[in-house]
Amino acid sequence: MLSISVDDVRLFVHVLAATVWVGGQVVLAVLVPTLRRLGPHAAASAARRLNPVAWGAFVLLIATGMWNLEAVHVFSQSPDYQRTVYLKLGVVAISGLAAFVHIRVSTPRARAGWGALSLTTALMALFLGVVLAG
Repeated sequence: MLSISVDDVRLFVHVLAATVWVGGQVVLAVLVPTLRRLGPHAAASAARRLNPVAWGAFVLLIATGMWNLEAVHVFSQSPDYQRTVYLKLGVVAISGLAAFVHIRVSTPRARAGWGALSLTTALMALFLGVVLAG
């Protein structure tokens, strides 16, 4: 069996948190039409149940992301690598902000728009993470 390093654990926790943050949004988006048929408050109830788990994952993403930046010595990397990191940090911030606004707006149209922005930028951050990992 291969040995397991602290780097392996760090990356595993980061990918697990990304799975919950991004995957939770994807699953909830797919389930919303079905949940709406179950009753007027079913989708909101499911979203409220997901919120603590998703936000916990987001906090874990931020923490492990900072650990990742330190571990790869980001300021010693190429300018292209650094620009990609900054782009990723930007879309992560937009995803979190959009999700925050999404749970606070009152109209279905606004919720849909902010939710779509959060999911789109979360997917972009996931993709950029893969690019950065090589």
